[in-house]
Amino acid sequence: MYKQNLVADILHAGIARSDITTDAKDVLVKDPLYAKALVLDDGSTKIAIIAMDVTAIGGRQISQGMLPDVGEDFLPKLRSRIQKELKIPGCNILVNASHTHPPGRLLCDDEEQIKRTFDAVKQAMQNMTEVKVGSGLGHENRITMNRTLRLKNGKSWTIRHSNPCPPDEEVADVGLIDPEIGIIRIDRMDGSLLAVVYNFACHPLFGDAKGSITANFPGVASKVIEENLGNGAMALFLQGAGGDIVDVLFKDFNLPRDIEPLGTMLGLSTLKALRNIQTKDIKLNVISETIQLPRRTDISERIKLLQAEQTELLASLRFTSLDFKTFLPLYIKYTISSDYPSDYSYRYLQNEKINTDEFTAMDSIIRKNIEKYLKNINAMEKLTRIQDDIATLEKHQAINQESGEETISAEVQGIKIGDCVLITSPAEVLVEVGLNVKKTSPYEHTFWLYALRPSCS
Repeated sequence: MYKQNLVADILHAGIARSDITTDAKDVLVKDPLYAKALVLDDGSTKIAIIAMDVTAIGGRQISQGMLPDVGEDFLPKLRSRIQKELKIPGCNILVNASHTHPPGRLLCDDEEQIKRTFDAVKQAMQNMTEVKVGSGLGHENRITMNRTLRLKNGKSWTIRHSNPCPPDEEVADVGLIDPEIGIIRIDRMDGSLLAVVYNFACHPLFGDAKGSITANFPGVASKVIEENLGNGAMALFLQGAGGDIVDVLFKDFNLPRDIEPLGTMLGLSTLKALRNIQTKDIKLNVISETIQLPRRTDISERIKLLQAEQTELLASLRFTSLDFKTFLPLYIKYTISSDYPSDYSYRYLQNEKINTDEFTAMDSIIRKNIEKYLKNINAMEKLTRIQDDIATLEKHQAINQESGEETISAEVQGIKIGDCVLITSPAEVLVEVGLNVKKTSPYEHTFWLYALRPSCS
């Protein structure tokens, strides 16, 4: 039986999980959501890493109800209870959200969330055993893409389900992704694998067309890893810098939504890299600081620019002769037969014989009307995006104005596990931020983690 600080300089670890899925009877559940806990203790430093299948840790208030699951008081209450009853310092407790994104409430009620998550940490401490740890990197570049497209006019367009994609001819390039899988391997002393912590930048949104509750493709990946390893091993997924990342099938309307291939590829790529990671005795270290980040001050100017673009596009809709009922058959007819759209070719030839150009003159007018209608569709799609962008900016502007502050408090944790360093973000940052942190870090194995949450208490 593990006893706290029984043997100095020998690392101990324990794992456990709790089902935190909503108990509501009127919702569809594709697969359960978990709070998974990993506790590490090197005799002088004790840490808890908690991976939760949820959109965010906190954020209910600032999202104006879009993130209904975890309240702002969840993390302070959880940390306080763990610190009081299990003697793990509050700032040594890392809680990460997978960012699974089905609509509606996903988790059990607020008090039950704290109880079940605490129980997972408590059980992990009761399961402590001597371990060795190693870290390494995997690679997976087939399942994600950057949802911010670079346009030829120098602007950008974010792919969303709330607005259309831009015209193909306007797209110049796609943005960056982070294909790196950061991996921590934790072995029992007999060489069997106790736990795998893997970090990847992605954005697991919808699991199926029904909007079912699901851990999404990271949940599939964890299942693939655990089933292949066996022996009670647990996989903990930690979300990376995925603010502008989506899966490659994000807007695929040709086939039903299927998360299995995405999760299977991520899981197998993690297992492939896992084989090459060697474990050893390591030490732990933790730092946590609360910093002040400036709030945006350019929102009003950005809204004005969007409104000006909106006014210009609305003005461009004038002088439209066709409606959809007349446009569609004409568009099909003039696309199928561009040379002789109005009738058989011999009718055109006959008109040439009698020196009349009625067909070609009519074709010229109709082609201009079709082109005008297509431009209007393009303008409508751009207006849809502008409306979405303005609404988002106005929401954030209202939040900033309501705060009455020029800065916002943000906790940043750094947890060193042997040769590996975990850096946490209190916000959903873009992938380039995570890439820059990794590039400038003196540690080869630096993993950037996302967790929307209040400051350390």
